[in-house]
Amino acid sequence: MIEVKEVTNKKMQKEFLNFPDLLYKDCPYYVPALIGDEKKIFKPTYYYYENCEAIYFNAYKDGEMVGRISGIIQKQSNEKNNEKRARFTRFDTIDDLEVAKALLSKAEEWAISKGMDTICGPLGFSDLERLGMLVKGFREYATYEEAYNYDYYPKLIEQCGYEKEVDWLEFKLFPPRVMDEKITRLSKAVQKRYKLHVPEVKNVSKFLDKYENQVFEVLDECYKDLYGTVPFTESMIKNLVAQFKLVIKPECLIAVCDENENVVAFGFGMPSLGEAVKKSKGKMLPFGWYRILKAIKNVKVMDLAVIGVKPELQHSGIVAVLMERLMNVMVDEKLEHCETNFCLEHNTKILKTWELFEREQHKTRRAYVKKLVKEEN
Repeated sequence: MIEVKEVTNKKMQKEFLNFPDLLYKDCPYYVPALIGDEKKIFKPTYYYYENCEAIYFNAYKDGEMVGRISGIIQKQSNEKNNEKRARFTRFDTIDDLEVAKALLSKAEEWAISKGMDTICGPLGFSDLERLGMLVKGFREYATYEEAYNYDYYPKLIEQCGYEKEVDWLEFKLFPPRVMDEKITRLSKAVQKRYKLHVPEVKNVSKFLDKYENQVFEVLDECYKDLYGTVPFTESMIKNLVAQFKLVIKPECLIAVCDENENVVAFGFGMPSLGEAVKKSKGKMLPFGWYRILKAIKNVKVMDLAVIGVKPELQHSGIVAVLMERLMNVMVDEKLEHCETNFCLEHNTKILKTWELFEREQHKTRRAYVKKLVKEEN
């Protein structure tokens, strides 16, 4: 017998948080979330609850936990898009259709009770969270920023009446064997024409103190119309900066400024931390920080986190400035490759950018959608 229960106490919270580690304990491609970050979802003061509602469920079969799911109502997103949508996230299950149906049904019932007419996912509180269901690349190592799922997940969710809404493509970018002189010339020409420059980053904290607000304004502008995104709040910015400033190497932080020191383009990558986090089982103590610091010092793979260009300059060739710097970093740091993480399948601008590199499209993630209330004729 399958029972799906709302998470209401500390014991159930612990079961919810620990279930993925048990499910994927023998999977070499899985990387756990940092347990300290995940615990925050059960705190009433969690910063996302300023604009969101959420609920959490555990599934049990004959008394043993066999799955979990969370439902979210992202009020900012609904207001921005004039929608009545719920999201599901943190969906994990054994290979059992009845368990998957029971979990998704509970999330759907909750969504309807809140007046929603559609549910989509996997999609978290914002696009800064782990999102999408893996539909290609099951034998590729997950990065620290992304979730892994077994190959039976897509089949289960489609059998529960969900359809594809959008895909994200992920690429491996390989260092150039020889620097492309055309990119170098274009980079110099664009900087000269628009009076731009790339500030040297010696200290990440000082850089962020100076440019932090401008960086997030650029990201808000260029991401506002993309699927699943919501505006950055002060709390989101504060958390993101605190989370990443300790793991970003100065040379992996790239900004382009105009003559008045206004940021017009930005990108940053971070050392791949997946192996370090996996070895520490998502725990920072006692050895988690040591492994992470070691990974930062000996970078072999870099995860590209975000890249953004102000809309009015997106057709100026300014991307050549960012790409020239990225290529130089890959060569100077002797990187094996970079991981692009999530690129929407219809985001032709960024997909065109990756054509500058030798590359491999190695993973695809999918957001699914299901109508909960039939539209009136």
